[in-house]
Amino acid sequence: MKRPLKPEEQRIWSLVAATVHPLPGRATPKGPSAQTPAQGLDAPARIDPRTLPPKAPASTREGVDPIEPNRKHRIARERDPIGGRIDLHGMTQDRARAALERFLARSWDDGCRSVLVITGKGVQGDGVLRRAAPEWLAAPHLAHIVAGVSEAHRRHGGAGALYVALKRKPRG
Repeated sequence: MKRPLKPEEQRIWSLVAATVHPLPGRATPKGPSAQTPAQGLDAPARIDPRTLPPKAPASTREGVDPIEPNRKHRIARERDPIGGRIDLHGMTQDRARAALERFLARSWDDGCRSVLVITGKGVQGDGVLRRAAPEWLAAPHLAHIVAGVSEAHRRHGGAGALYVALKRKPRG
């Protein structure tokens, strides 16, 4: 747990923070403003609930968590077998998404714990499928299947491929 700043440290930090300017093209961050002398350093911080960002509903996912480092290492070294591979090269976005979702459902039904999704890098290293695949994998209807996503090791395709860790299928 961090200790609170002493009044002298707070004063020095506010002097340093006042000298910082955002990079060109970046907006000034909207954070807590510097304390004015009238407030005093001992005044408690007040939070206006109207300025807080709205909470996202629990059913939406911001993104897929990365695969745990140890598990990713085992997958890359093939100590945990890669249960299946799908190559999305040359597909349209709609066709690739449908194929990916069918592939994940089939792999999860078969009991696979990890799969390799090859998206390719695109012409200039910024391919459409490469950017879209993590968003597709974060879809709420795949939350019960996908445990994590990470970029593949170089021998498995590097930046043009993804390891997808799958959750265990419930017994029953």
